[in-house]
Amino acid sequence: MPRFLLSVAAVVLLSGCYHAQVVTSELKPSTVVVEDTFADAWIYGLVPPKEIDVSDKCTSGVAKVETRLSFVNQLVGALTFGIYTPMHIRVTCGEK
Repeated sequence: MPRFLLSVAAVVLLSGCYHAQVVTSELKPSTVVVEDTFADAWIYGLVPPKEIDVSDKCTSGVAKVETRLSFVNQLVGALTFGIYTPMHIRVTCGEK
């Protein structure tokens, strides 16, 4: 059992944080940000989270979308052996 816990700790501590960012060149970012820190993803992200509807908050459009796996997200993924892997999604609204 100690070897297993040591292995899990090593995987969590040695893994880097995943981060992807999509930026549009048409709109500059505003101060309005919509975040979901635990968007439900399954099987190492093969089944992605549901779409986030930001049309009511981002009336001018979206300037930037970021997805990442924080330390806590990765820890939950490791504890569930990748079956449940939550993601942190951040949408920055644009202004014209």
